[in-house]
Amino acid sequence: QLQFVESGGGLVQPGGSLRLACTASGSITDFYAVGWFRQAPGTQRDFVAKITKDDRIYYEDSVKGRFTISRDNAENTVYLQMNNLKPEDTSKYYCNIQKNSIIWTDWWGQGTQVTVSS
Repeated sequence: QLQFVESGGGLVQPGGSLRLACTASGSITDFYAVGWFRQAPGTQRDFVAKITKDDRIYYEDSVKGRFTISRDNAENTVYLQMNNLKPEDTSKYYCNIQKNSIIWTDWWGQGTQVTVSS
């Protein structure tokens, strides 16, 4: 089992940017994909973006063109560059590992809070 430490969240005005990082306790290259999810209070945890081991990238529709996912395998770290942030992006953001094309693990970290507000 891997542990994840997410960082980089904060308070930002609409239109601003943040770069999130998630560092795993072990290699992320052994898995099908690594990705980001987000969860606002009272809602379910939703998929945001993922990058596969062969560098295919997928985004949830509302973040396409604004968010960019990347990975540093040597550092066991996945990043989420978030630009043109909107109030509806306010959530706690989490990373996770996808074991295959269907199954994500339940190895959740503490997440990092992103608040977009003027």
